[in-house]
Amino acid sequence: MASLGFNIGFSVPGVQIQQHRKVYGSGRARVFSCSSSLSAATPPEIELEFFGPKPGSDGSYPADKAKAMSGEKLLRNIMKENKIELYATYGKVMNCGGGGSCGTCIVEILDGRDLLNERTDAENKYLKKKPESWRLACQTIVGNKENSGKVVVQRIPQWKK
Repeated sequence: MASLGFNIGFSVPGVQIQQHRKVYGSGRARVFSCSSSLSAATPPEIELEFFGPKPGSDGSYPADKAKAMSGEKLLRNIMKENKIELYATYGKVMNCGGGGSCGTCIVEILDGRDLLNERTDAENKYLKKKPESWRLACQTIVGNKENSGKVVVQRIPQWKK
C-alpha cells in the first residue's frame, strides 16, 4: 500500500493558510489525515504623528504622519525614511549618525510612551536633566513586535516656547 503526502497553501492579504493532507491506498485515493493552520502574516503596526517645533503662521503646529511595523525600527530611521526633519541646525552638521553618542536627535514623546522601549544608558547619560518624556530618536525602538497603537512625537522640543 502506497502513501502520499502533499501540502496545499494559499494566502489572502494579511492571512496565510496552510493545509497538509496525507492519502494512501491502492487504486483509490482516500484522505487519511488533514490539518490546517491559520496565522497572521503581518506584525502589528504603530502609527506615528510628528509635530513641528514651532507653530506656523496660522498658529497650528505642522504635522507629519508615518507608520511602522511594531518592534522593527528605530524612531530615527522612521523619521529619515519619511523625510521628517529630526535635527536642529547644529545636529544636521554634527551628529553621530545614530550611534547614541552625541545627543542631537532629541524628541519629546507626547503620547504613546508605553509603545516604546525603556530609556537606554546613552539616553540616561544625555538626558539626565531633561523630562522623562524626552528621548533620543536613535535609541528609541518603536513597538515590541506585539503591541500596536499611536505614538505622538514633538520634534526638536528644545525649540518650543
